[in-house]
Amino acid sequence: MPMVYIKGGNFFRGSDDSKYNDPEFDNEKPVHRVNVSSFSISKYEVTQGQWKLLMGMLPEAYVGVDYANKDCNDCPVVKVSYEEVLEFIRRLNEKTGKSYRLPTELEWEFAARGGKYSGNYRYAGSNKLVTVGWYGKSRGATHPVGQKEPNELGLYDMSGNVMEWCTDWYDPEYYRTTIDAVDPKGPETGEEKVVRGGSFFTDDKVCRTVYRSHYAPGVSRWDIGFRLAMDN
Repeated sequence: MPMVYIKGGNFFRGSDDSKYNDPEFDNEKPVHRVNVSSFSISKYEVTQGQWKLLMGMLPEAYVGVDYANKDCNDCPVVKVSYEEVLEFIRRLNEKTGKSYRLPTELEWEFAARGGKYSGNYRYAGSNKLVTVGWYGKSRGATHPVGQKEPNELGLYDMSGNVMEWCTDWYDPEYYRTTIDAVDPKGPETGEEKVVRGGSFFTDDKVCRTVYRSHYAPGVSRWDIGFRLAMDN
């Protein structure tokens, strides 16, 4: 699990981009300053090979399904619910003695934007999505991790390939309550978990670093996977 150290700081998250003046994007507003502590995040999305090595087999949802990259060890693992991901992390920590976890929504966006080295790009590392991510024009299947260009921090596939679970419960009004906050997290309870990053199946709007998706923790989809984080 190659990890990248992310030095903390403050940044302006969210978007008021008039190009996306639609109620669907209201949960990205307002742009506001927040503070994040240092942490580490995995360089790549967790792969099928890594999942099988620890869990012994691919998720049960793979069985009997015709999927082009079902046996692609270097492709990100998908069809994993938030609940299944927690079990993977529990076993990984037990085996390694480390304290892996999912990133918070705040950490995910800070890392995707490039941290203190941010070029303020629309996508993770570029304003040209095709250079950094697999998205709707490449519909059909996941792709091996690390094939596109990385972002400013050397992180791969944070825009496209697969969407990624975050640890926070989703709240559409969350951004309006965290101005100048330090390491803010979502509400203590909820019905859906935050998912970020866009996928091979979504269009370019969903692949922006500021776009906020959300699904129930028991949901598993062909285009949702995850990457790991760790405290420093």
